[in-house]
Amino acid sequence: MTAEPAGESGADDGDSVVYDLAADCTADDLEQGRPYLAEINGIVDYGVFVDLSDSISGLVHESVLEGTYAVGDELVVELESIRENGDMAFEPVDVDDYTLESVSRDYALTGTDRLEANVGDQIHVEGKVVQVKQTAGPTIFHVADEQGVVPCAAFEEAGVRAYPRIEVGDVVRVTGMPEHREGAVQIEVDGLSKLEGEDAEEARERLEAALEERAEPHDVEPLIDWPAFEKLRPNLQEVAKLLRRTVLEGRPIRVRHHADGDGMCAAVPVQIALERFIAEVHEDEDAPRHLIKRLPAKAPFYEMEDATRDLNFALEDREKHGQQLPLLLMLDNGSTAEDVPAYETLAHYDIPIVALDHHHPDPDAVGKLLDAHVNPYLHDEDYRITTGMLCVELARMIYPDMTDELRHVPAVAGLADRSKADAMDDYLALAAEEGYDEERLKDVSEALDYAAFWLRYNSGDQLIQDLLQVDSDDEERHRELVSFFADRAREEVDEQLEAVMPHVEHEELDNGAHLYGIDVENYAHRFTYPAPGKTTGELHDRKIEETGDPVITVGYGPDFAVLRSDGVRLDIPNMVSELEDEIPGGGVSGGGHLVVGSIKFVKGKREAVVDALIEKMAEADIDEALSSAALIDDD
Repeated sequence: MTAEPAGESGADDGDSVVYDLAADCTADDLEQGRPYLAEINGIVDYGVFVDLSDSISGLVHESVLEGTYAVGDELVVELESIRENGDMAFEPVDVDDYTLESVSRDYALTGTDRLEANVGDQIHVEGKVVQVKQTAGPTIFHVADEQGVVPCAAFEEAGVRAYPRIEVGDVVRVTGMPEHREGAVQIEVDGLSKLEGEDAEEARERLEAALEERAEPHDVEPLIDWPAFEKLRPNLQEVAKLLRRTVLEGRPIRVRHHADGDGMCAAVPVQIALERFIAEVHEDEDAPRHLIKRLPAKAPFYEMEDATRDLNFALEDREKHGQQLPLLLMLDNGSTAEDVPAYETLAHYDIPIVALDHHHPDPDAVGKLLDAHVNPYLHDEDYRITTGMLCVELARMIYPDMTDELRHVPAVAGLADRSKADAMDDYLALAAEEGYDEERLKDVSEALDYAAFWLRYNSGDQLIQDLLQVDSDDEERHRELVSFFADRAREEVDEQLEAVMPHVEHEELDNGAHLYGIDVENYAHRFTYPAPGKTTGELHDRKIEETGDPVITVGYGPDFAVLRSDGVRLDIPNMVSELEDEIPGGGVSGGGHLVVGSIKFVKGKREAVVDALIEKMAEADIDEALSSAALIDDD
């Protein structure tokens, strides 16, 4: 209990001191012999009833009263006795001139086990309501204070909303007792009041200061010394702070990531880092499961199908469970004009969007729709810095205790996305220290791709964590799974290429590059592994081994083409823009990197688009630096 002087003058000037209890004070805050300011709330034949706070009331017996009183009158009293049943008796104190000193609670509860440590004791929480969930029994208010988020159960009657005027965003004072309920601990609410005026403003300022301090990301040194990465580090720190703040505010996070090896190497570490931070912040043991969802995206952009599905789930969760609308975190995706319609759909609601990606961006198109955007191209770097490499550092900024689990992940991400950065040597060495030689890393990459194909739109949380060996402590199962999935993947790739090879078309372009083409719609197995993009990539690798020269490989279907290049500077995003302008009615769209990408078009314009594409390939510059035999220099 803390007493604060109400004015400049006080006991030092000879006045008596009378204590004014805050609304959340309880009988534990009363001291024998101290005078307290009370308000009369009822008059009976045998005395008057007085209130000292929301939960402290008692009787002043008529035998000790003089004069007449009315409801609402103030009276200075002190505690006379507390009976066995908890009833309190007070007696008046004769003071003429006095100074009021307000008495407030000391909010000294700290740590994630504060409810457990105080089971059976009355406690007080002052904070912001971040979720209101109506159950078949009580109403559950999730209240965020300086220490975290606590569940507070208030019961009116079964299924009836308690404290109906309290809404998400209100600053409240809760008085209650922590109790065990269904294996968890929650505050059983005795009193809940909304703070108003100066009290609310002071509380908001205090909560904001605490939130800002706790949201600060951890200052961790990068896993390797890489000057190119340092350019992006401040942006990552900003995103880490935004994500930590989102957790502290009790807002859900929805993670969307490209459904490939690099995308999973990006999303899984961030997901687990956030889950562990949520567990630190929230007293509700189920909070990590409810507040973060990771979902793969098949397309290399945020499709309207995914956006409308995400929005629908978010609105349903708000209606059914009283959740705030989520923050959307786009990983290894989300940087192009193709994302704009989906982003604009979410813009009609309070849904912040953050994108971390290494595909060639269109900042003019997406910039105004994003709350944060991290992309190496925005700092004169490129796709060599994969999203998985970035997100491992992001995860460590959010929850640095994960570091030992993540040392091998950047190397997996780099191999999965064929990064030619010279930093790969350092990442491979780092992984080797953890027992991952290059062959094992490639197996993990293959296994992730294989699992992603069959999981389709499912996150496959535990399976992917076991394959990646993150938040998974069964190494024997990890090795067996990786070996099985990688072997199956290679067998099915071999079967696919055996069917494809007799139908591969070849020509030598004017610039000296070999062009290989395959109609994956008619001459490859459909609806099975590997998909057209993977089939094209595997064919491309085989042709590089055969020729050793600059190679371009195109896998095309009725309305799409998948491109791979080695030793040729295609600049696929620029080619897509040119084709859009040059082929009216072609419906051309797409994107990617300098050497990897995909293009979509309308079926009737396939011949025109493919012919124009080949012309542009023949004019592209040969660049040995983009050869698989050469690493790109960072300088």
